[in-house]
Amino acid sequence: MSRRSGLVDLRPLAASAAYRRLWVGTSLTSLGHQMTVVAVLFQVWRMTGSPVWTGVVGLASAIPLVLFGVVGGSLADSLDRRTLVRWTTLAQVVVVLGLTGQALVELESLPVLLGLVAAQSAAAALGAPARRTFPVRLLPRDLVSAGIALQHLTFQAAMLLGPAVAGFVIGRWGLTACYAVEAVAFLVSLYAVLRLPSLPPRGAEEHRPGIRSIVEGVRHITRTPVVRGAFGTDLFATLLAMPIALFPVVNEARFGGAPETLGLFLSAVAVGGVAAGLVSGLVTRADRPGLVQSWAAGTWGVALACFGLADPLWLALAMLAVAGAADTVSVVSRAALVQLATPDGLRGRVSSAEHVVGAAGPDLGNARAGVVTGLTSASFALVSGGLLCVVGVLWIGLRNRELRSFRVSERREGTTPAAGAGAGPGT
Repeated sequence: MSRRSGLVDLRPLAASAAYRRLWVGTSLTSLGHQMTVVAVLFQVWRMTGSPVWTGVVGLASAIPLVLFGVVGGSLADSLDRRTLVRWTTLAQVVVVLGLTGQALVELESLPVLLGLVAAQSAAAALGAPARRTFPVRLLPRDLVSAGIALQHLTFQAAMLLGPAVAGFVIGRWGLTACYAVEAVAFLVSLYAVLRLPSLPPRGAEEHRPGIRSIVEGVRHITRTPVVRGAFGTDLFATLLAMPIALFPVVNEARFGGAPETLGLFLSAVAVGGVAAGLVSGLVTRADRPGLVQSWAAGTWGVALACFGLADPLWLALAMLAVAGAADTVSVVSRAALVQLATPDGLRGRVSSAEHVVGAAGPDLGNARAGVVTGLTSASFALVSGGLLCVVGVLWIGLRNRELRSFRVSERREGTTPAAGAGAGPGT
């Protein structure tokens, strides 16, 4: 492998004009969303001065995400996915314009603000499962991992830069300007979605949305070893080794409790993720994504166990950066594997489950970490969680031969070709 091939693989941007436009729109909306998260928290805090209400913001976002994400998966397997994402993106444009408007007129209404947050989360959740199927339909099979890696790279970059940019914009031009940035970003994203080719799910004529179709999606996950193993590996990593809730405790006990240090913890994870994204060619060209995910999830567990014991600040930050890099590799490998191992007629429902697991798993993992810390200590919670994560990942890897042996280059029964689906207007 040449030195150049180890860098982030940009070939998807040249392979499909539709994917390229979608990537630009998604990148801008990721940055805009991170800015809006900060703006909403700032506005709620200014209105209430209560940490309880800033916590309610999370609930206003999480509950619609779970409920509408499941519905979105069923719809994504019965409707033209382009049409579904067009309408949900348009709904998000309307909601963000509402956020901008309420800030402009200084409405200062908590119910209105939380209602808009919930509406935006619901619209995003309805369209998310369909969006997750786009790379595998717009790109050749061997570029799917690279396309997902490019999306994740810009997501990590948005997490790193978005809050800082939001703070600068709010301080200089106010909340209205911060919300307006996301409105512009969603308009660009809407243009990209409008230019997509038609993307009806294959087998849609056999599928009707409803409870039975959702059960079919769950049955596919549990009965397909590759997909089941990918989900299980991710759950072991997030449920057992999620560290975010313990950052304030570790900072206070070991590093003096300065807010600047706490911010460095969060930034270190994002820096590791961005760094991994920049050299993602090392993993996106790998033919066995199941093995890559297993190694990355195990590395995540080891790094966080070491963070639990790290005393010099530089070592703690280094371990968090390693964990962030491992998380990026694991997420990209899992996403590509799940999409490639799932028949197109089921991809929407499986993607909705992946979306819900990706959202709920870290929250539950943070809750577990908090409970264990309350009973023991933060160091014990981090070290035990990290080591249990490694044991769980090894257990799945050793028992699940299909996960270990799955190859991108080997077309399997039930999977669909990715390249031809992108042909049509807008590519």
